[in-house]
Amino acid sequence: MEEPAEVRIGRGQRLIEAVREDLELFGVAELEERIEILQSEVARAQAQIDRKRAGRAAADALFGAGPS
Repeated sequence: MEEPAEVRIGRGQRLIEAVREDLELFGVAELEERIEILQSEVARAQAQIDRKRAGRAAADALFGAGPS
């Protein structure tokens, strides 16, 4: 008998599930911790955007910006 294939979770699926959670089930401390985690994730995502934009700007400077 074959082992069942491991289920792959789609990109961003856990985030989608997290934002659908019923916040009424959380206490104040849990909600504050959740906010801290989300704020650090926003900062991490913003830093990645900044890195990507800097990389793109460097490439455009080196090779010239293509047609828009």
